[in-house]
Amino acid sequence: MLPLSFAAADEEAIIKKIGGSQEIRRHLEDLGFIVGSVVTPVAVRDGNVIVKVKESRIAISKELAQKIYV
Repeated sequence: MLPLSFAAADEEAIIKKIGGSQEIRRHLEDLGFIVGSVVTPVAVRDGNVIVKVKESRIAISKELAQKIYV
């Protein structure tokens, strides 16, 4: 299990855990980051990630990406 910020680009991954406060977890869930769902990092730059979630592309900061474990 590793943070999403370290995942390889263009490889599908399954979300195994989401850390952080309840507010952060709820925000990530609203964006589509749900434990058990599939995400695909499109680009990773300096820890910041553009990710494909449920047919949408979302950019998240390094701090948020480190709270999502795949």
